[in-house]
Amino acid sequence: MADINNSAKNSAGQAALSPDGGAEGAPGAAKAPVWDIIELLFFAYRDFVGDPDEVLAKYAFGRAHHRVLHFVNRNPGMKVADLLDILNITKQSLGRVLKQLVDQGFVEQKEGEQDRRQRLLYVTAKGEALSLKLALLQTERIERAFGQLGPGSHDTARRFLTAMIDDDNREGVLRLMARADRVKRG
Repeated sequence: MADINNSAKNSAGQAALSPDGGAEGAPGAAKAPVWDIIELLFFAYRDFVGDPDEVLAKYAFGRAHHRVLHFVNRNPGMKVADLLDILNITKQSLGRVLKQLVDQGFVEQKEGEQDRRQRLLYVTAKGEALSLKLALLQTERIERAFGQLGPGSHDTARRFLTAMIDDDNREGVLRLMARADRVKRG
């Protein structure tokens, strides 16, 4: 595997090209990509989801199932429409995954009390147990990393990841997280 670095040169030692075809570092040229962080994010994500992937494979589930379980568990009574917005996937994709989770007893759908057309989602006890198992695997990995970084690492990571979210989505994500925390605390 190639070294992960923030070099603005390609493997031949030549100046890398900017998106507009100009050499990086030239006056007026675009900044060089932050290769190290880009690649570390790819590898960190691979390993972050890899632990749960092994558990999910036993159920013939994938990452979409994991995301649905996670958000439904954290937001009991969530509308299908809200889940579509969060996951940013098509209704057809969600429908397939949701059907599997419902058919296998991990998620249940209920009619809304005021609007019977609404489909509200809840994890079952079985779904909650699987969601918690997956979250604890990921928590172990996160805590190992925080342990290597020392005091303040949780807050720094939270601020970094929050800053990575598009400005127009950030407040909604933070509201969703705060609501889920309130619901789970009871």
